[in-house]
Amino acid sequence: METFTKLFASLLAFVYHCFDRIVIQGYIPLLTRPAHIVHFFRDVHGIYPITKQVLAKRTHEYQQWVEAFARNHRIPIQWPEKGMKKEDYVRPFCASMERRKRFGVYFIFKSLEQGPTFRSLSPKYPTDDPDYRILQRNRSRYTHYYFYIRDEVLGPMVMCAGSFLPFQTTYYINGHHFIAGELSASSAVSNRSMKDLVSSEQLPPPRALAVTFRTLRTTAILLNPYVAADSRRRRSIFASRSRATPNASEFP
Repeated sequence: METFTKLFASLLAFVYHCFDRIVIQGYIPLLTRPAHIVHFFRDVHGIYPITKQVLAKRTHEYQQWVEAFARNHRIPIQWPEKGMKKEDYVRPFCASMERRKRFGVYFIFKSLEQGPTFRSLSPKYPTDDPDYRILQRNRSRYTHYYFYIRDEVLGPMVMCAGSFLPFQTTYYINGHHFIAGELSASSAVSNRSMKDLVSSEQLPPPRALAVTFRTLRTTAILLNPYVAADSRRRRSIFASRSRATPNASEFP
């Protein structure tokens, strides 16, 4: 890593010190502030006043879509049992995808967690607009979905999606899987356990630099389609001309 940094320091915006877990936060920019929410409902969709029932309806629609997506694609979806080790539980499902050489979502866990939300409150004092509501950012407990994905480039990864506005997402990536995939594709290493790929120092120097650069480039570029696709899917649910019940068959 030190050699790579010296050679390409002028081209780097940031540097990884290891290839272990990478966590990336994703969000829809136009759903992050109270003013954005007002514009989205009132000006784009003509929904006013913006009550707590209106906000809850969006959550219900998204949850319906997730259930339909899992049902149509025969993807297991469940609440984890107490004390369950999630990664150990889903490992056989990932192994099945690998044997069939398939990519995509292979398991969905539901979890009740705290996350960012918006509250709709009636003003304390009368206003000229009887339908006026105050929207405040808040944190509360609601359902989050953990999508376990086998990606063609990044390998096994997890996407956590909140089911309440602003629909924040978190992506969990293991750099070891990516490096192993790169080495396997280039036939640089054979029959090597994933646990052996602890750091890039174990690889030949030229390949270590190439893998390092590829990791930086792929993480920066290939995650954008995931965030964009997730945003497009959600916007399709919100679109004024969308069907009342989202059809999971529209999505891959």
